[in-house]
Amino acid sequence: MLTKVTLNETDLSVSQLCYGTNMLGWMIDQEKSNAILDRFAELGGNFIDTARSYGDWAPDAPKGASERAVGGWLKTRSRDGLVIATKGGFMDLRAGDWRNRVTPEDITQDLGESLDHLGIDTIDLYWLHADNPDAPVQPIIDTLLGHQEAGRIRYFGASNWSAARIAEANAYAQSLGKQGFVASETFWGLAKPDAEAAAQQGYVHYYEGEYEDLHAAGLPIIAYSAQSGGYFTKLAKGADAVPDNLKARYNNPANAERAKAVQALAEKHGVSINEVVLSYLLSQPNQTIPIFGASSPEQISDSAKAATLKLTAEELAQLRVG
Repeated sequence: MLTKVTLNETDLSVSQLCYGTNMLGWMIDQEKSNAILDRFAELGGNFIDTARSYGDWAPDAPKGASERAVGGWLKTRSRDGLVIATKGGFMDLRAGDWRNRVTPEDITQDLGESLDHLGIDTIDLYWLHADNPDAPVQPIIDTLLGHQEAGRIRYFGASNWSAARIAEANAYAQSLGKQGFVASETFWGLAKPDAEAAAQQGYVHYYEGEYEDLHAAGLPIIAYSAQSGGYFTKLAKGADAVPDNLKARYNNPANAERAKAVQALAEKHGVSINEVVLSYLLSQPNQTIPIFGASSPEQISDSAKAATLKLTAEELAQLRVG
């Protein structure tokens, strides 16, 4: 069973693992989505992550397909005890609007649509899906605080914001006597990316080398791409099992060394590679919650096993080589 932790500086009690729903509603239909989410809840999971834009890349899916699937599931049960997180401010994929949409007007539009898709009145944790580093932080934070005061969101966080911009935004909120971003949803998994290839695929601001100080100061990191796309699991089956996009993002000498360390620890503990990969984040000394993916109830159960594996500081160091 997944145990709960209280997200630092909030009253949000969340499961050790967060389920990422980007496949629901377009790749996975409502019935199968319900079965996946039911299994997550049965195992103690209550932290669910989606986004206004998830599924909009599929032309045959309804707008906001992932949020609608989560909303459809919420209609089958009590909302009590669940922590629903979604994101806004991303490009409008359905409309082909590629401009930067981290503006007060676009955030407000996305938030309203997310509430409608999810069928709820309040979002527990609202992420900005991107940043506009050329824009001042003040109107962005003012907008989020306004929605918070109106009861539309309980807390807000930053995804794909630099550590420096998060610190700047939170300093502004503090100057108002308010709480700013309560967490960062950050690109972080055991596999070390090639920065250029990752950026071309939409993955920016990798944790290592940027977020350690904020993290150590108490800001929770909610890690996306926590399984690195299954890179190490696929690599163990042979190089041909790794798709080209993952090869471009992760094939490098550092990960060749990390792959050996993952395999050794999996054998030592009698667990799967996936369990070691997730436990690498779960075992961090500062509050870290991995977002994991699953396309079936069975995969939910397999990943939940990682919560029972506690790696030592020495083992974490063995994994973080290269």
